[in-house]
Amino acid sequence: MHLLADAPPATPGMGAALLQYSPLILMFAVLYFLLIRPNQKRAKVRNQMLGNLKKGDKVVTIGGMHGTIMEITDDMVVLRVNDATKMTFDRSAISSVRSDQSGSGSSDGPQIKQ
Repeated sequence: MHLLADAPPATPGMGAALLQYSPLILMFAVLYFLLIRPNQKRAKVRNQMLGNLKKGDKVVTIGGMHGTIMEITDDMVVLRVNDATKMTFDRSAISSVRSDQSGSGSSDGPQIKQ
């Protein structure tokens, strides 16, 4: 009985440490797959779209301005808004490239059925 009192306390094994940190590991995995990875994919697609811009593309800026690219440099874009107006924007201000299909009769806006 005297020998048991002198024995060092039992140390938790590797399984107990893994069990203790498993909620933290699980939380990080969920955040990675739900937030970080989709955002990286979106950024990759956006950077590819900005890299593929060319003269003559019809684009929409982040402010909602529609125009056609007249000049393009590494970081600047000159848009023709109407026949007489040209505006200069940062390349990063381009939100999307419009794909106008002439003859299809569809508009860029939402379709309302009556």
